[in-house]
Amino acid sequence: MVDLKEFSLDNKVAIVTGATRGLGQGIAIGLAKAGADIVCVGRSDDSETKKTIEGLGRKYLRVCTDVGLETAPDEIVEKTLAVFGKIDILVNAAGITRRAMALEVTRKDWQDVLDVNLTGLFFLCQAVAKQFVKQGGKGKIINIGSMTSFQGGIKVIPYTASKAAVRMITMHMCNEWAKYGIHINCIAPGYMITNMTAPMRSESSRMVETNTRIPMDRWGVPGDLAGAAVFLASEASDYVNGFTLAVDGGFLAKS
Repeated sequence: MVDLKEFSLDNKVAIVTGATRGLGQGIAIGLAKAGADIVCVGRSDDSETKKTIEGLGRKYLRVCTDVGLETAPDEIVEKTLAVFGKIDILVNAAGITRRAMALEVTRKDWQDVLDVNLTGLFFLCQAVAKQFVKQGGKGKIINIGSMTSFQGGIKVIPYTASKAAVRMITMHMCNEWAKYGIHINCIAPGYMITNMTAPMRSESSRMVETNTRIPMDRWGVPGDLAGAAVFLASEASDYVNGFTLAVDGGFLAKS
């Protein structure tokens, strides 16, 4: 019989990048509902996230930084430790994209996306993993991938490159860090209603194309990722490592 206490995140400290809005916000709120205190990393207005999480009775810390900066990993870890004294969970949900056909992508477009979605993500994983080792081992890392972790996409080639790489480096980090008791997995969201997808949702032809390929006949919302994140952050997933879980309304099953 499943012990639901294994899903509890009571007394856990979770860093969530991109938690001021969108998918990161949905995940942060889900983790807080399960009992975790939240470190919200992001640059946009965090008032809604803060109000919701504190309203749940959880502790809340804001770290306002760009995760693509070389200094960001150390800043995030140091500020978290100064307030909470430990780290239990990291969720890398911050992400950006640049929409352009592959023939038109600039070097700046390419580098901007990879700096945040891949390079920043990896070095924050590394910084937090080092802290997990200092704490005696154990810890949960959840990276956010995409349907483009599995397939090519259109008009988002830097994003596709970054998210395909996120899936692969998640497996690589598992191979090296599992011996420390570190669990690192990835969630690949399907088509989600967020600010980032607004330009795509404004293209009627793309909406028709995608809607017919989702068996559940709807786009997801940020809260749809909360259950998967709580599972991967909790003791209930202690034998899950290096895996990418699609939360996509069945999209991959039909493609």
